Amino acid sequence: MDTESTYPQEGLFKKDAATIARSLASKKVSPKGPSSGMRMLTFYVNRAGKNLPKSRLRVLEHAKELLHERVETMKGGTGKRIATRSRGR
Repeated sequence: MDTESTYPQEGLFKKDAATIARSLASKKVSPKGPSSGMRMLTFYVNRAGKNLPKSRLRVLEHAKELLHERVETMKGGTGKRIATRSRGR
């Protein structure tokens, strides 16, 4: 199997939202882009969320918002390139 399995550093989800988002969007943790990091964070929240305090869940939800902004930025940039290429055909 030829997959690039990556994992966030231990203790990452105990840090602040900006650090979580930045790390999960990095090529080291998410070589396929920030959407991979979003999936990791969502998976963590879905699995651990019932046992986390509400204050921690708020931090993780804020990290998801920050990651979502990065994902949308990447999609916006990609969409523009595709639109430009299709006009030239």
